[in-house]
Amino acid sequence: MASTLGTCSIALLPSRYHASSNPLIHTLSLTSGKKFYGGIGINGTKGRSRFPVVSVATELNSVEQAVNTISKESQRPVYPFSAIVGQDEMKLCLLLNVIDPKIGGVMIMGDRGTGKSTTVRSLVDLLPEIKVVAGDPYNSDPEDPEVMGIEVREQVIKGEQLSIVFSKINMVDLPLGATEDRVCGTIDIEKALTEGVKAFEPGLLAKANRGILYVDEVNLLDDHLVDVLLDSAASGWNTVEREGISISHPARFILIGSGNPEEGELRPQLLDRFGMHAQVGTVRDAELRVKIVEERSRFDMNPKEFRSSYITEQEKLTEQITLARSVLSSVQIDQDLKVKISRVCAELNVDGLRGDIVTNRAAKALAALKGRDNVSIEDIATVIPNCLRHRLRKDPLESIDSGLLVTEKFYEIFS
Repeated sequence: MASTLGTCSIALLPSRYHASSNPLIHTLSLTSGKKFYGGIGINGTKGRSRFPVVSVATELNSVEQAVNTISKESQRPVYPFSAIVGQDEMKLCLLLNVIDPKIGGVMIMGDRGTGKSTTVRSLVDLLPEIKVVAGDPYNSDPEDPEVMGIEVREQVIKGEQLSIVFSKINMVDLPLGATEDRVCGTIDIEKALTEGVKAFEPGLLAKANRGILYVDEVNLLDDHLVDVLLDSAASGWNTVEREGISISHPARFILIGSGNPEEGELRPQLLDRFGMHAQVGTVRDAELRVKIVEERSRFDMNPKEFRSSYITEQEKLTEQITLARSVLSSVQIDQDLKVKISRVCAELNVDGLRGDIVTNRAAKALAALKGRDNVSIEDIATVIPNCLRHRLRKDPLESIDSGLLVTEKFYEIFS
């Protein structure tokens, strides 16, 4: 069974984004002037929703709060992201994709038992909240028609008011044994039998819209499911044609995959769909290995106490991510650096332009994470091996790691 991780904090928002003394009402934009986070002054902006929303503010009553608390506490405990020792390359790639989902996801390849799945699933605690239309199975964005379901778009065209909630970004697990019907969606058998009507039951791609779709051991995924992922990743929409039903819905997600290269290679078409590629190796330092074992033992003995010991670090990292997302649009990259990035891609014979685009986006996201509004050469040097490593043409006689080839070409051009 696929599981969807993430919680939802509900608040109906007014059509104009005003600050409120009510702590349950989230403001949708920064107020004018400067706010200071960690010593960094950020210029705020005012904004208005392009579509009408319900002008009502409601508070959760004590019963709903109790249910939410019980639900949250009953979830399977997740290892804290801040407690993961080492594997900096993998963690950085994941954080950059949370800051800018348009980077296109991460492919994580490495040895068995190196914490790939643990790290990805620990990301759920750091995922920010987004605006979604209440009750919509596709997590439609009330402001962006490109990621709206058909029903929501029709409501907007008719001028109807939209009820808005704040919800954490979903992380959806795609198991290897999933069927195509469960992934794409299929006819709702219950409604067909009880009401005699044809209705569409959304699948995992609908749940993953505007969220994260995680595939563990992605190199073992069946070919027909790979074809489905390729089609959705390319178009951003999932089209279902079956049992007399014809429906399309948005399916824009961050695709995260992990696997062991010893168990098989990934199809080049799917590999190119991942924005970044992280290689994970086994830790060789004895003292570091001991620390990892001790930390894991502490978590297994008392997960709740272990998680509480990292609350401060988790909150700091969450605030840093939220701030980086808010300033990302203001980060600039010099024209000279853009030209050099494209020269690296051209001289490495990278097919297409996806490598250029992803490298620019990842460098901006890293600059935003560091609290700067301009991309530096160091930012590009950090991300460019992960953005281009998996896009180079394979040479069976080449013994040098593709990441080293990218790094050598980078220093040759940028120096």
